[in-house]
Amino acid sequence: MVSTTNLLIGFIFNLLVGVVIVRFIYFPAKQNKNYVFTFLAFNTAVFFVMSVLTSVEISVGVGFGLFGLFSLLRYRTETMPSREMTYLFVIIALPVLNSILIGNSEWLSLVLANTAVITTLFILEREWGFNFELSQTVTYERIELIRPENYDLLLADLRERTGLPVKRCEIRDINFLRDSAQIKIYYDDPNKTGIAFAWLAHKQAQIDKIQY
Repeated sequence: MVSTTNLLIGFIFNLLVGVVIVRFIYFPAKQNKNYVFTFLAFNTAVFFVMSVLTSVEISVGVGFGLFGLFSLLRYRTETMPSREMTYLFVIIALPVLNSILIGNSEWLSLVLANTAVITTLFILEREWGFNFELSQTVTYERIELIRPENYDLLLADLRERTGLPVKRCEIRDINFLRDSAQIKIYYDDPNKTGIAFAWLAHKQAQIDKIQY
């Protein structure tokens, strides 16, 4: 059983790690407050549940049980995006790991493991060494430009109409009765190149479905 002192130290350490991940890694990138409560509440509750267990064997078993329970969760109001799902998995996994290491007084491993997770998330969120693309599906009416020989003209027209730095596109569906096509466009995140976040959100809302 974890002593009261270790329980208190572990709670403070685990909460600080959760706050660092949510406040200084997740939130600056997403600017989304909807999941902050969920992340920190899960992090705290799982830590205390795992801390009252009496053995590593039981802790590991219950930990996998929590992951199984998590897979059954359904958010009725909206579907949680894959990135938020990943953060929630990390937020659940960390208190399981922390409670086991604290129970065995493995403080060095505790610090190293949490530092490694925070560092990895920070690097991935800053996209160091990676080039992530954004995409949108638009309805396009200039049917003559979807021909393969007009690909460059198509990209130029999409850039002019959307105001986005379109790099490539895919023809998803063609409707000859309405002389239109569904096109998926790919572009680098304008927010990473200095364009304001509010402008990007407004522009994405405008091109959810373009009709001319």
